[in-house]
Amino acid sequence: MFWPKLSFDVGLPYHNPVAEKTPKKTSLPKGAKRRRKSTGTSIGLAATELQAAAPTGDVGELHRAIEDDGGKVLTVYREPYGGRWLVLAALPIELVEPTPYQRNLSDTHVRRLETVIGKIGRFLDPIIAVRLPKPDHTARYWTPNGHHRLSAMKTLGARSIVSIVVPEAAAAYQILALNTEKAHNLREKALEVIRMYRELARLDAGNEETYALEFEEPAFITLGLCYEARPRFSGGAYHPVLKRVEGFLAQPFPDAIAIRQQRAKTLLELDDAIVRQVEVLKANGLTSPYLKSFVVARVNPLRFRPKDATPLSFDDALDRMLQAAQKFNPDTIKLDDLAKSGGVPDESE
Repeated sequence: MFWPKLSFDVGLPYHNPVAEKTPKKTSLPKGAKRRRKSTGTSIGLAATELQAAAPTGDVGELHRAIEDDGGKVLTVYREPYGGRWLVLAALPIELVEPTPYQRNLSDTHVRRLETVIGKIGRFLDPIIAVRLPKPDHTARYWTPNGHHRLSAMKTLGARSIVSIVVPEAAAAYQILALNTEKAHNLREKALEVIRMYRELARLDAGNEETYALEFEEPAFITLGLCYEARPRFSGGAYHPVLKRVEGFLAQPFPDAIAIRQQRAKTLLELDDAIVRQVEVLKANGLTSPYLKSFVVARVNPLRFRPKDATPLSFDDALDRMLQAAQKFNPDTIKLDDLAKSGGVPDESE
């Protein structure tokens, strides 16, 4: 039997090509996204640096104001990411109130918090607050993140509430970015944005672009007006289209709100036409939670539009959708068409 000649290099490790198989890449479930890897660069402050400097003057003024209001400052420190100063304080609970433009309370969520806080006998999750001086009476503290916890504590009879007080009053308008206590649905987001929009329009001569972070998406402004006019409006059916044709307006708030109101009117007119076609489909015996989304998808002019095509404006897109909705023939739709469409169930009318 012939054996191949083997050669060994003295001093070199043995090389086994079989053992060097390329590891298989783990595949993610369909629709899942890989988490971003760390950049490897450290930023912000170390733990020992959070109180290693003297507070700025505005923080000292806030410290004195809180105690003049009957509160108690527990500590002053810098948050670890951006290094901005914060005040951890116990505030008289009667001076704390939610920002006037955020979502309505969820009774179920508040009752759950009341039960848990009462059962464990501890309040461990400070709210975020900003101080608003009042010329005619005691200052108030607005919380953009803590409405449900505040309500639960008031119901339980608490006399004070621990808060992270932010010196910059602008934090009161960053509600969507700051609010992490309960996930928002589309209706809640849109209503919060339009309420905040009106407050900022009253206080500031800026425009939508100035508050892009606070508003998060331009579509939320138009949808908020629609939800105000029609509380059971199915905004989720139109949101994907609006995200592609809406942008923040550069006009001053008074001019921009007039444009937004006209856009909301147009969207509600389209919704009326869509609802009429949905009712015919139901009368024809088609029952599905996807009916409205199905019709909207059928009249969507962006559905098969090439990516390199000139973008449609809001007015162009909605005009085309309205014309298509009016020409839509429900009698040609079969159950198989609905089954193939899939999608997200419509919000209740």
